[in-house]
Amino acid sequence: MSTVTADRNQTSAGQRTINRQTTVHAIQTGAVRVRQNQVHGKGSGVRRLVNTFAGRQWSAWLPIYAWLIEHPEGPILVDTGETARTSDPEYFPSWHPYYRRGLELRVEPDQEIGPQLEKRGFSPRDVQKVVLTHLHTDHAGGLHHFPDSEIVINRSEFERASGLQGKLRGYLPQHQPDWLDPTLIDLESRPYGPFPASLPLTDDETVSVVPTPGHTPHHISVVVEDESIRYFLAGDTSYNQQLLLDGIVDGVAPDDRSASATHAKIRDLARTKPTVYLPSHDTDSATRLVNLEPLSGGIIR
Repeated sequence: MSTVTADRNQTSAGQRTINRQTTVHAIQTGAVRVRQNQVHGKGSGVRRLVNTFAGRQWSAWLPIYAWLIEHPEGPILVDTGETARTSDPEYFPSWHPYYRRGLELRVEPDQEIGPQLEKRGFSPRDVQKVVLTHLHTDHAGGLHHFPDSEIVINRSEFERASGLQGKLRGYLPQHQPDWLDPTLIDLESRPYGPFPASLPLTDDETVSVVPTPGHTPHHISVVVEDESIRYFLAGDTSYNQQLLLDGIVDGVAPDDRSASATHAKIRDLARTKPTVYLPSHDTDSATRLVNLEPLSGGIIR
């Protein structure tokens, strides 16, 4: 694959060149909607979860983003988006209340991550690493496209998502590819700003994993550094940027205090350097990426 040599200010729909060799692409893999009380949690503890399942109002249709980082050491994909197989009536377990009444998806075969990469001139075989922020289906459903890539998963998240207990928690381990043999990571006691641990993904340490527990207890996010700006590929730390700024936890996070602490760390990190916050279901994420709109407001030129 050729090295990107675009000027810093060159952009196209859903991508931003960070420097002469690194570009971040926003890749939408269909759309999802959930109950509004899942997006904007109501109450705390068990009450918040009950309110989520009791809510009748649907959210708007939200994008399902995956993120491709073109890096001199090789392309890195953050999350794989969803699979069109979710349209099969037997794909989701009928006994699980969340899949019966809490989730709707729109994913066509050509919206899956494999075809989307090919539209951009890549092949799934080009991707050296796939990093999963967590193992919910809308972030890991496209995993089957990457049998030749290194799959990076937080060890504790993988364990939590496995077996019968994983199914009860809403994961779908039965749909993981037979070939899956992930690289299970444990974050090092290596502070990254306000985060107590981190793990570099590249030798030049411009791409790192940080712990962002909340939406799931072992959720991780990926940070891409440039000299003047950073990109925070946030997974489901919040459903949109405003919820992060307001400190509003989603309706399915098992520990709202942990989620609130993660929000505070992200806001604190953004005070040290302009930070473009990119959660996976925010309708404005791709625009913020292209326009370089940092978390604190304004536009970086």
